[in-house]
Amino acid sequence: MNFENILCDLSDGIAVVTVNRPDKLNALNQITISELDACFMALAKDSACQVVVMRGAGEKAFVAGADIGEMATMKADEAETLARRGQALMNRIENLGKPVIAAVGGFALGGGCELAMACSFRYAAENAKLGLPETGLGLIPGFGGTQRLARLVGKGRALELVLMGGMISADEAAAMGLVNKVLPQEDLMPAVMKVASILAAKSSFTLRMALQAVNEGLEMSQESGCHLEAALFGVCGASEDAHEGCSAFMEKRKPNFQKP
Repeated sequence: MNFENILCDLSDGIAVVTVNRPDKLNALNQITISELDACFMALAKDSACQVVVMRGAGEKAFVAGADIGEMATMKADEAETLARRGQALMNRIENLGKPVIAAVGGFALGGGCELAMACSFRYAAENAKLGLPETGLGLIPGFGGTQRLARLVGKGRALELVLMGGMISADEAAAMGLVNKVLPQEDLMPAVMKVASILAAKSSFTLRMALQAVNEGLEMSQESGCHLEAALFGVCGASEDAHEGCSAFMEKRKPNFQKP
């Protein structure tokens, strides 16, 4: 896949998607949003891809936000259209059916923070700064940030971050559950790739069922979520991968899961 503003490298079941605008701190302009959407649409269908790593080029930014220059003169209908396009991208990433790991180094602000939150989980470098600064521009987060942040860290912390519009450090983000782990900058990608390799060795079917159970269950009551879990457990239990996994455990060998 050839793009203007992103890179996508696929090897050993792991796709590394890089927003490649380091001179613009990897800001999400409309071209980049379209390219990311096309890239993730293709990865969803690519059986060779089992895990995705999301990163930004350079050391200064994961994604520093949306392109402010494009938004400065927008009318209401144009701004709403942009928000819906951004939301569609984030929904595609969140519901890819494959784990997506955000490797957050440097600034992850506005749309960049929203992009990270759409991923399955987030590892951050010690130099990471996260936040939703839109209120300082007379805006609100528009790519799902008001919704995902509250689900990740709770209403009170989310409102503080959204309304105040400030930045927090990687350690602060980890303390509130916004990122899963903080690492020295030089260790970030090796650690993320190690986790991606572990995931790529698992049953892709099972990972898809687990992602569905968590993502859809969050939108239900606990009782309904448990009904969904039981149904998906049943689907998994009847699968060849479950039979192979249990046999391998009893035979004390590594499982040989089916490739999609």
